[in-house]
Amino acid sequence: MDVRVSDIITMKKKHPCGSSRFTVLRVGMDFKIRCMECGHEIMAPRLKIEKNIKKIEREEDDQ
Repeated sequence: MDVRVSDIITMKKKHPCGSSRFTVLRVGMDFKIRCMECGHEIMAPRLKIEKNIKKIEREEDDQ
């Protein structure tokens, strides 16, 4: 799965604050994501995050 830093991902499960949209801060064996509603940062294994991604939003660079 092609997930990049600064992508906005929509997850299948919601964060306890009620939002399901997160910004990707770091990509590697672990993902670091930030909730767009409350700002809470979460680090989780890549497999767990990729399994729960519903949609990826990305700003396309015209190059």
